[in-house]
Amino acid sequence: MHMAPGFTGSPLERIDNERDHPGLLAARAGDPAALLLRMEGLDPVAAPDGRLEWAPLVEAPAGVELALLGLIDGRPRFVALDPAATGSGHNLIWRLLDGLPDGEAGTYAAARSLVDWHARHRFCARCGNETQTMRAGWARRCGACGAEHFPRTDPVVIMLAEYRGRVLIGRQPRFPAGRYSALAGFVEVGESMEEAVARELFEEAGVRATRVRYVASQPWPFPSSLMMACIADVESDAVTLDANELEHAMWVGRDEVAAALAGDPSAPFIAPPPYAIAHTLFARWLDGAGA
Repeated sequence: MHMAPGFTGSPLERIDNERDHPGLLAARAGDPAALLLRMEGLDPVAAPDGRLEWAPLVEAPAGVELALLGLIDGRPRFVALDPAATGSGHNLIWRLLDGLPDGEAGTYAAARSLVDWHARHRFCARCGNETQTMRAGWARRCGACGAEHFPRTDPVVIMLAEYRGRVLIGRQPRFPAGRYSALAGFVEVGESMEEAVARELFEEAGVRATRVRYVASQPWPFPSSLMMACIADVESDAVTLDANELEHAMWVGRDEVAAALAGDPSAPFIAPPPYAIAHTLFARWLDGAGA
């Protein structure tokens, strides 16, 4: 059985069909069972058991603006919209995410992306006037020109180029020492997922894709992307590296990938952490995904 990609599997029932109902936010907030997700800026707060920490909504500071994430076990779940929210830095985030049980990271991903989007979209992109929340915190509306704005997701392709039983991996200077991952890049306007895979592989490594197979996807809430994992057959293993994008790249075989996923100190590289879809992509490739 395949391991689910990180940041997926949230038990949230999003109740999108209720968001336009007048008084929904107030009605759900008035439920004595309503809970508020505890966050420090954009970072999650972990309870002693390692799960996300929730507080009774009645403990929320007076006047705080709320967004209704949805329901879990029938109980309304809220997050506070802080226009000044920032993250403390990735090192802390990664340690916290390592300890979150399955599904918990997915709930956090929705909350983090929503809080971050509101903080960055307080003013109308059409006329510049201030906007107000609507749809229980899942949209904003400009009172001046009437434009409605909704949270957006940026599509990103992340892919392994495959040639004769080996895959191409690369590292950026910001990676921890020894870590390699799949290549990745944003999908551009007017471009399909498959076209983006082919373009990014050629731009970053000079390899030409002949066939692209979709494998899996995950939300990536830093701040709000959808990572679409693929495997691409390529014409040859000759690499022309774009040094502006990658510090180094190399071809690795199945034994080497398996050793890296197992944490073998003799492996030629350190694999991405399990909550990253690159980890899932490596595992699925070993299982023969997209063959």
